[in-house]
Amino acid sequence: MSKKLIIKTAEQIEGIKASSILAAQTLKNVEPFVKVGVSTKYLNDICNQFMRDNQAIPATLGYRGYPAETCISVNDVVCHGIPGAYTLREGDILNIDVTTILNGYYGDTSKMYRVGQISEYAQKLIDVTKQSLAVGISQCKAGNRIGFIGNAIDKYIKNYGYSIVYEFCGHGVGLKFHEEPEVGHNRTEDLGHEMVPGMTFTIEPMINAGKARVKIDKKDKWTARTIDGKLSAQYEHTICITNSEPYILTDLDNEFPVPKSVF
Repeated sequence: MSKKLIIKTAEQIEGIKASSILAAQTLKNVEPFVKVGVSTKYLNDICNQFMRDNQAIPATLGYRGYPAETCISVNDVVCHGIPGAYTLREGDILNIDVTTILNGYYGDTSKMYRVGQISEYAQKLIDVTKQSLAVGISQCKAGNRIGFIGNAIDKYIKNYGYSIVYEFCGHGVGLKFHEEPEVGHNRTEDLGHEMVPGMTFTIEPMINAGKARVKIDKKDKWTARTIDGKLSAQYEHTICITNSEPYILTDLDNEFPVPKSVF
């Protein structure tokens, strides 16, 4: 990851915003196809076609050898699930993660989907994970430190007995796929960079129902699963720091407040 913190100009933020909106639209477009009997490869292809139909390309394809246009992580897969022949079953939960490159700018987002009727156990994990993202976003104000995000998420998650994956983190994004700063989701004493207007980065907490650790598939070298086989969930948004409230660039459905003026 680059060590240089990139503060974006207003023009660059507009480009990142456009790519972020397209990433969010990609997730919304695939939603009707998430149902029993559909393969994760088919969902990947739907996303890929939508991105390319809208003059964007998927950032994941070929990135460090990654073989697909999306990451689709089902049940105990924490992240980097490679789409393939697996067909969705009643009660499955899954995360679809897309990163678009539009006119050279990157937008990165992911969300959880439900297949048919899911268990209360799974639904609670999804709800708490989504709220943990909101808790992290609440710390995104100029003058705060990056470490405030993980500290707030950690404090919130402890109320539910879940664990937070520490082997992956959020990251700067916009002009490159992965930039500074790294955005941890766990408690830390190293509070890191001060947030300043023009910073763009992802917050993407991965919350496990069981233990925090993951295991990487020895064959494909990408798929990260919970070490105990229990469920995992994740939500992700791309955030821009402003002079007022955080600007959630991938928030297509206005689930979080958006300031009237970026600068």
